[in-house]
Amino acid sequence: MMDRATAYAERVVIGDVVAGPEHIQACQRHLNDLNRQGTKDFPYLWAPEKSEDILEFAETLTIIECTEPKPVRLYGCQQFDLGVPMGWVNREGYRRFRRKYKSVARQNGKTFENGITGTYISGFERYRYGKLFTVATKKRQARLAWEEMAKFIMGDPDLLELFQIQDYKSLITAINTSCTIEALSQEAGLEEGFRSIYASVDEVHQHRDGSIYRAIYRGQRALKEALLSMITTRGSDLSSFCYEMDSLCRGILSGGVTAEDFFCDIYTLGKGDNIFDPACFLKSNPVLCQTDHGMETMLTDAKTAQEMGGRELTDYMVKCQNMWVENSDEVLMDASMMEKCRDERTIADFRGCKAYAGLDLSSGGDLTTLTLELEIGPEDYFLWSHSFMPRGRLLEHLKTDLAPYDLWEQMELLTVTGGEGDFKNDYRFILNVLRETLAQYDIKMLGIGYDPHNADTFLADLEEFGVPLLEIKQSARFLNDATVDVQLLAKSGKYHFSRRDELVDWSFRNARTVENSFKEKKVDKAPHGRGKRIDPVDAAIDARAARMKLCGTPQVDLEKAMEQYLEKMGWNKQPGKEAPNGT
Repeated sequence: MMDRATAYAERVVIGDVVAGPEHIQACQRHLNDLNRQGTKDFPYLWAPEKSEDILEFAETLTIIECTEPKPVRLYGCQQFDLGVPMGWVNREGYRRFRRKYKSVARQNGKTFENGITGTYISGFERYRYGKLFTVATKKRQARLAWEEMAKFIMGDPDLLELFQIQDYKSLITAINTSCTIEALSQEAGLEEGFRSIYASVDEVHQHRDGSIYRAIYRGQRALKEALLSMITTRGSDLSSFCYEMDSLCRGILSGGVTAEDFFCDIYTLGKGDNIFDPACFLKSNPVLCQTDHGMETMLTDAKTAQEMGGRELTDYMVKCQNMWVENSDEVLMDASMMEKCRDERTIADFRGCKAYAGLDLSSGGDLTTLTLELEIGPEDYFLWSHSFMPRGRLLEHLKTDLAPYDLWEQMELLTVTGGEGDFKNDYRFILNVLRETLAQYDIKMLGIGYDPHNADTFLADLEEFGVPLLEIKQSARFLNDATVDVQLLAKSGKYHFSRRDELVDWSFRNARTVENSFKEKKVDKAPHGRGKRIDPVDAAIDARAARMKLCGTPQVDLEKAMEQYLEKMGWNKQPGKEAPNGT
């Protein structure tokens, strides 16, 4: 008789089960591996009894979080995702899979499954005195999988004799194996050095970077058998660690990446699927939509999202359909636009070009940015940027912000001025950098758009450049045309910045647009974007506004104007020549 995980995979591949493309690929991968098991190039074996062991264990458990206790009954997708990672072994009999990534819409039992796996490994496998962790960015989130295990134990009198639960410590001890299960979080000081035989890493899309993953994974390297199980719903940040991990897993499932130790499964819609079509709901909700109540819930959510749009629609696409999305009404540049902007060239490739400058001044001595928008072809532009910050302010931000300002200083994207006690920018120093840059690359500057904040102190210095100046009013009405123009240029691949310029890249990813009552746009930070600064974007918009509003304004040649004035006044009389009017 065929094991349940394999039987399910066959049903999916032949089309008997409604499934999205990535889940079909996960099932096909398992079937392909069965055909090549034990070969020279694939030294792994399928042990169906090991797969069945965890499934049989799971169905001895009781769900007590409900009106009346009920036994666990696994759906086919759960049999597959629980059974396959446990059933594949190497020639020594140790598990093949050391990493697992499962992405599915909310309320589809992913934490529930990790709770089953953790309870099973801690109490019923051969390892003794092992450590198991449930991990997340916040302790409250980390406890969710831990609490699932605790509830399984409390719901079974036999398991209560085999485990000790210390809720106040977020600690469970398996008496027979002396293995422990503990909830850990990044906010509580999760560091390197934690060696675990199993780790449940929850809601990866909330992780600001890959530090949790790396800390856990490195701690498992010396063990012959371990499992790091990541579970998540997708999000809206396409620059996140979660998106990077999701992309890797999609590569593995499609066959473009080889990682034999990594089990991946992603439940989402296929290209062209209607997000409001009930016939597609099972693709991203393989557990929730198995019941009439779950289907009714999805239909209600779909109708609400369709009618309200905006944030409600985005929330529906992410949480209910497990899709990567960005709100196109708010983001300044989406991921595809950003990729078009990234360029291998630098300002050194555009010597002799004409440019407009943008200057965004900081308040209280914070990040200040200088930009040059270089015209490199017909309606084709390259953005050069350099930022400045006092060292005293830098040291403060390194403690509070996630941005690697110290690294950007080493990369010469940011100039840090003064000492630890300095908190104010030297604006004349900044203007001197502008002069040096213009001279170094033979750039002809045609105008300057400047933020009027604090500009009074050096407006005379700006006038010395002898080009038209534009005071940038910080209103959507004034900035709308420049903001929209930058978006359209980026979308058409006509707006570029150096791929090396991580500070500019970071700033554009932080930038969102806000509208006034007339639907006019300006740039702002992302909601709750403390520390996500957009000063380089502001300076870029200033330069674009200067180009649009000053283009055609005659440039003033100060030396020539002065000569004409002196001549008119009769003050430039040269030896041997008479002054005007015979005087």
